[in-house]
Parts: sequence; C-alpha cells; structure tokens
Amino acid sequence: MTGPVKDEPTLGVLMFIAHRAMETRVLSALAEAGFDDVTPAQARVFERVGRQGTRLTELAEQAQVTKQTAGFLVDQLERAGYVERRRDPTDARARLVCIAPRGKKAVRAAAAVERQVEAEWAAHLGPRAFAQLGRSLRRLREITDPYAGSVDLDEEQRPAVVPAAVDGQDETVGVEHR
Repeated sequence: MTGPVKDEPTLGVLMFIAHRAMETRVLSALAEAGFDDVTPAQARVFERVGRQGTRLTELAEQAQVTKQTAGFLVDQLERAGYVERRRDPTDARARLVCIAPRGKKAVRAAAAVERQVEAEWAAHLGPRAFAQLGRSLRRLREITDPYAGSVDLDEEQRPAVVPAAVDGQDETVGVEHR
C-alpha cells in the first residue's frame, strides 16, 4: 500500500498552510491599520458577507458554524462597527448582515494585503506557475466549494488582476478572492 511520505504534507495541508499564512498576514496588517479587534473566527464569518448583505443562517452554513456561533460573532462585529443588520427587502421577517462603513475600510485594507501577498507568491513561483496554480484552484473549487458564486463581493473586496509577462507575451494572472 502506498501513501504520502510520512514527512511530506498532503495537498490539503499544503493549501491550509498557504491559507493560514495569508490569514495571518491580513489580520496582522489589519491590526497595524487600527482594526485590531478582529479575530480569525470573526474574519471567517465577515469575509462571507455579500455586497447586498447575507442572512445569518447563510453565514453560519458557509462558515460551517452553528447559527448561535455565527450570531455571537456577528454581534461582536456589529458592536465593533464592521457590520450592521438591515431588513431584508425580499422578506420583511428576515434581516441581512451588511458591511458597515468601518467594515468597508477594513475590507479595502485586507484586499491590499492580499494583493501584496499574492504578488510575492507570484514572484516566488514565477508568473506561469502562479497562473497555473490559480487556474487549478479555481477548477478544484468547482467540486469542493458548495458556496461558489453565493457571495456577491463589492469591487473593492476583489483583488486586482496582476499582469505578468511570460516568454515575452503578456499573460494575465487571475487572482480570485478567497
């Protein structure tokens, strides 16, 4: 029976390590920018809030936490001014969690750091390998992310596309948000 080499992490662990490195850099930069009250758990819920707002039950499901936990985290984010609850225009009984003005500032700061980290990764891997990594992960997302397309992000939340030259030709290195 063959399997992974004992000292070599699986692909899942390697992707997790990269994700955690990005998350750590973003949260550190947010703290330096004055957004020092955001925890990783809060960030994982906050990053799923869409442009038009998102219901708490959807946030809980996407963050893979209970509705009570999501509610607790949203309460904390609301008290800190990152989100606000509004009436859902499609259902008077429902409320939407929406990004508040302070949250939009934090989103812009986080997106800038994400672009910086991804540029560093592109420089390390080379433009071609980085572009292939992005394409591969987007394809993998098709079968691994049941919520793909369910978060409608503001333009300011979307990292910019990084242009790169490969073999004398311009190639666009697509960078996708989370």
